[in-house]
Amino acid sequence: MAATLKRLVALLLAGATLTCSRGPRLVIGSKNFTESDLLAEIVAQQIERRTSIPVERRLHLGGTFVCHEAITTGAIDLYVEYTGTAFTAILKQPPIADADSVLRFVKAAYERQFQLRWTAPLGFNNTFAILVRHADATRYGLQTITDLARVAPHWKAGFGYEFLERADGFPGLAARYGLHFSQPPTAMDLGLTSRALADGKVDVIAGNSTDGQIAALGLVQLADDRGYFPPYQAAPVIRSGALERYPKVAAALAELGGKISDSEMRRLNALADVEHRDMADIAREWLTNRLP
Repeated sequence: MAATLKRLVALLLAGATLTCSRGPRLVIGSKNFTESDLLAEIVAQQIERRTSIPVERRLHLGGTFVCHEAITTGAIDLYVEYTGTAFTAILKQPPIADADSVLRFVKAAYERQFQLRWTAPLGFNNTFAILVRHADATRYGLQTITDLARVAPHWKAGFGYEFLERADGFPGLAARYGLHFSQPPTAMDLGLTSRALADGKVDVIAGNSTDGQIAALGLVQLADDRGYFPPYQAAPVIRSGALERYPKVAAALAELGGKISDSEMRRLNALADVEHRDMADIAREWLTNRLP
């Protein structure tokens, strides 16, 4: 994994060198799933409409560690991260439930260790969602993750690569709830898990609570009744040097603070994943309506 990460970052840095040869610009990246791509497009358009700064998009780069490496090495200047992800996966802290404490900690640690600034959270919490098919939830009376432990020994699980390794992922969840599946969980790309569950290839997944496909595919989120997952507030993270170079970006990003609710993020994701609308059009329409 480390070798693959280094190769990806080397390619990004090569691209960054080409970018510099084309003149100053702000490079915005995203992780490799719909919501991250969509938020990057919203942020990019917001900066373009409020400033005269040229913006370059580098979307769908990879997972958390790829994006973190890209921003700390200067291959990108900004991407949207989640507080709980930064707290546990990057800063290696044990999960805690208090949203304000997590945000304060990541803000201070990121600036001190990486010279990165967290801007105002966008307003929604995209937690891990333990999902099952609606028919199975009804048949077995499943409402919580505690309920899942009853049927887990007979079921197959499919989880994203990060979820299988992270401090806030499967090992801790399994220990907290006593989860034991019929075989080790299948590792798969996060973007493929919902369809795999709907098609019966696996029986339970860890998706995103703001996934626009949950309702469309007839899936049900089980309640985290033992409070395992930390808060995951989404917020733009930007290199301090980029803010110093482009101070107008701060005001543009501040306008996005608190503007997207959980339900609104689900709606936007559904426009992309269920209705297959163009992401640039979705972002433009949302910005026009919310921040005219």
